[in-house]
Amino acid sequence: MAKRKTTARKASRKTKEPVAAPARMPQYGGQAVIEGVMMRGARYMAVAMRKPNGKIVLHSEKLGPIYQSRAARIPFVRGLVLLWDALALGSRALTLSANMQTGEDEKIEGAPLAITMIISLSFAIGLFFIAPASISHLFEGLFNLPPWTGNILEGIVRLSFLIGYMVLIGRVKEIKRVFGYHGAEHKTINAFEAKAKLTPQVVGKYPIEHPRCGTAFLLTVVVFSIILFALIGPMPLLQRLALRVLLIPVLASVAYEYIRWTARHFDNPLVKLLVAPNLALQRLTTRPPDKKMLEVGIAAFNEMRKLELKADKSAA
Repeated sequence: MAKRKTTARKASRKTKEPVAAPARMPQYGGQAVIEGVMMRGARYMAVAMRKPNGKIVLHSEKLGPIYQSRAARIPFVRGLVLLWDALALGSRALTLSANMQTGEDEKIEGAPLAITMIISLSFAIGLFFIAPASISHLFEGLFNLPPWTGNILEGIVRLSFLIGYMVLIGRVKEIKRVFGYHGAEHKTINAFEAKAKLTPQVVGKYPIEHPRCGTAFLLTVVVFSIILFALIGPMPLLQRLALRVLLIPVLASVAYEYIRWTARHFDNPLVKLLVAPNLALQRLTTRPPDKKMLEVGIAAFNEMRKLELKADKSAA
């Protein structure tokens, strides 16, 4: 159900680095969309979008039962379940924001949504797993490299592809704006987790990085893949490619738990050192947001937070 109001409050707190959310505080997430931000809680999501005429429009909806299911609480299972559902939720939010800019009313759900997600995942698997494994296997044969060297080379190629892809899409004008909204999402959640009041003036002072970012997840998957594939050892090309694909769920589930753990223990100096590369890489997928972008991020968060609190009271 669409809503049409925004809320803002004064704020006065400042920080210079991402803040770890205390264990008792809900871990909200989000995603940048076209001229907007989607914020997701445990039961509800809200998307704030700025229309071409400058007005902010809010759309909210209740999340599916998967978020409250037992599977969403089982370690190393919840990551796969929630990541798949997050892909579907993010795709719907992107379609909604695109429709807002074009004035169309196209929906993507059911079979079309599943097909879109499968095509997107297939492209990502081909680019970041199949291609690096094939290239390293070729170099192993050409230069008679030992298997451990080939695995390291594969990891370097995979990381290079990931960084190169982020750099290239970041040069697109429209994507630069999406990255600005990505920064607004991070700053808003950082400010909330620091218990600051949410206004553009104060939220803008908070870090543009966040330890639970999807960019951090991708880098973690790449690093863990280097370790795991190096332990497996040499094998023929077809078996090697098949195993790379089959082990993606394992890598994703372990990476999810790692990101979750580091976010909860971010105050630990050793953890800060471990996640430093993840935070650094986020500079490629975020841009400093302007005031209007911050207003959108805050509006989305406030709407989601209001619905979450209402749901908590009803459940009590």
